[in-house]
Amino acid sequence: MLSARPKIADLVFQLYGRSLHPELFEVQRERKIERTAYTATLKITSMGHAICWQQPEGLMLTEVATSALHDLPIKRRLMNHRMRGEHEDRIECAGGLVYETSLTLEPVDAATIRSYQQELQLAGEKHSLLYQFESGGRVGLGALSYIHFESRAKALRIQAFHTFPDDRVILKSQSLFRLPD
Repeated sequence: MLSARPKIADLVFQLYGRSLHPELFEVQRERKIERTAYTATLKITSMGHAICWQQPEGLMLTEVATSALHDLPIKRRLMNHRMRGEHEDRIECAGGLVYETSLTLEPVDAATIRSYQQELQLAGEKHSLLYQFESGGRVGLGALSYIHFESRAKALRIQAFHTFPDDRVILKSQSLFRLPD
C-alpha cells in the first residue's frame, strides 16, 4: 500500500459500481451517513478520498481520488479520469440513481494555498471532514484534505478539496448522488 500523498501528475479520479476493500486505503478520517434510502461512508485517505454510496437493494457506487500507481481493480470501474484541467461526467444507474461529478485542478501560488487552507480549517466539522497532513516537502506547508457534505433524504452532495502545496495546485471536486423522487 502506498502511504504518501501522490504527485499531482499521478492523480486519478475513478468511480466503481462496487465496493473496494478497506485495506486498499490508509484512512485518516471517516464519517458514516445513514438515511432510509441510502448509506454513505466518506473517507479522507492518505492519497485523496473514497466515498461509498450504498442502497438497501444492494446498488453500490464507490468514488475515489487516488494515485494512478495505486493498484486498484479494473472490474466494474465505470469512470477513470487523469487529473488535468477540468472534467465533468454523468452516469445513470439502475433504479434511477444519477451520479454527476465535476472536477477542477487549479494552479495557484503558495500564498493562495496557505490562505485557502486557513479558510477550510475555520469551516468546522459539523457537515465535513478535515485532515491536515505533515509537511514533507520544500514549502514547509503540509497538504490538507477537506470534504463537505449535504445529506438529503434522496440525495448526497459532496464537495472535496485537496491541496498539494509542493505542486501549488488545488484539486476541487463536486459529486452528486441523486435518487428519483
